[in-house]
Amino acid sequence: MAWWVLHVDLDQFLAAVELLRRPELRGKPVIVGGEGDPTQRGVVSTASYEAREFGVRSGMPLRTAAKRCPDAVFLPVDADVYNAVSARVMDTLREFGAPVEVLGWDEAYLGVETDDPEALAGELQRAVRAATELDCSVGIGDNRLRAKLATDFGKPAGVFRLTRENWYEVMADRPPDALLGVGAKTTKKLAALGITTVRELAAADRNALAERFGPTMGPWIWYLAQGRGETEVSATPYVARSRGRETTFQQNLTTWDDVEREIAVLARRAADDVAEEGRPAARVVVKVRFAPFETESHGVTLPVPTSDPADIEQAALDVLGRFEPSRAVRLLGVRAEFER
Repeated sequence: MAWWVLHVDLDQFLAAVELLRRPELRGKPVIVGGEGDPTQRGVVSTASYEAREFGVRSGMPLRTAAKRCPDAVFLPVDADVYNAVSARVMDTLREFGAPVEVLGWDEAYLGVETDDPEALAGELQRAVRAATELDCSVGIGDNRLRAKLATDFGKPAGVFRLTRENWYEVMADRPPDALLGVGAKTTKKLAALGITTVRELAAADRNALAERFGPTMGPWIWYLAQGRGETEVSATPYVARSRGRETTFQQNLTTWDDVEREIAVLARRAADDVAEEGRPAARVVVKVRFAPFETESHGVTLPVPTSDPADIEQAALDVLGRFEPSRAVRLLGVRAEFER
């Protein structure tokens, strides 16, 4: 039997859970995010397929989503409910006896040995639906990268196989940002080099990419374009790489004294999370979103890993000093990263 990586992704997860709780909303555009109030600041966590038809996407400000889809139903995030439903899904997947690597609320990898991965994918879908009434899509790949990309081709509620055999048939003429981890900025830089497709990126000179994008990034995007990736799926429980807190302010902060005060509060809260985790922080990162919507992040490695709230707070304030205090601020965040 052959080894396969399956990527299971719950379709429109948060919205789907809310539709189970509120069946009268089926067929309507539903947007889940923040406190569920588009007049307040917050971002879209999930949009139903009906809302996506209006151009609503995850990460979009709620106010923008409301402009694009004024008839949408907005609902607040209910993390406790999503955690409980997600746990049932993952328990259902584990019943198949394969290693299950949980990636988040709504997705996981399975490593399986089978001669018919499509049949197994169908069994997974039926089991998840029986346990939770939720639909999922399943990507089949000969590595993790291809399996995860395959899932999008199977949505909604479908199955798709992407392997070495059909990689270029499916991906060759797509833009580089069709690859996981290749964003719009990198795609623009590649275009300046005359590289506008996955095929062209895969055929590019690896050393030239290293010179343009750095010794790590350059070879990495070349590697991705060829569809290469890891095949191992680990059932080891997820261990957080960091703990952090952030706040979106309903009114912009216009004085740097207010910004410093809020950073100190967030740093103390992040330090409480670090203490709860039982591991010291090795690095502190501060995120500032200036009005209207420009985000910057800076970080510092601590001299010695620590869980001391005063040290984490001071580090956050030191990092804050790297930002230019000349613009109004709409969001602040502090993240404490653990040693790896």
